[in-house]
Amino acid sequence: QVLLVESGGALVQPGGSLRLSCTASGSTLDRYIIGWFRQAPGKQREGVSCISSYDDRSYYKDSVKGRFTISRDNSRNAAYLQMNSLKPEDTAVYYCAARYGIVTPAASMYKYWGQGTQVTVSA
Repeated sequence: QVLLVESGGALVQPGGSLRLSCTASGSTLDRYIIGWFRQAPGKQREGVSCISSYDDRSYYKDSVKGRFTISRDNSRNAAYLQMNSLKPEDTAVYYCAARYGIVTPAASMYKYWGQGTQVTVSA
């Protein structure tokens, strides 16, 4: 069992940056794939980025490539999502999730979820 807690969400202007954090307890994260997902009102939850447990192999949704960077610090039992050049369409609740196995953006494949953190991009 691993408990995940996200933080770092905020209201930010277009073009701004945020760094989301995902901290874990109950288990170490070093053997888990970590994924970041988001869900906007009225839309399905979508995979934004995910990272391998051992070789930093990663996936990015096309619309965030070049703007978002996923990372992890197993020594701190944490993962991060650095978001730059934010756009209004990035507005959503962002979740981190963990699973064993391969890197995948499919939300249904993740077993452990945090409670989410709100990111609002607006002038």
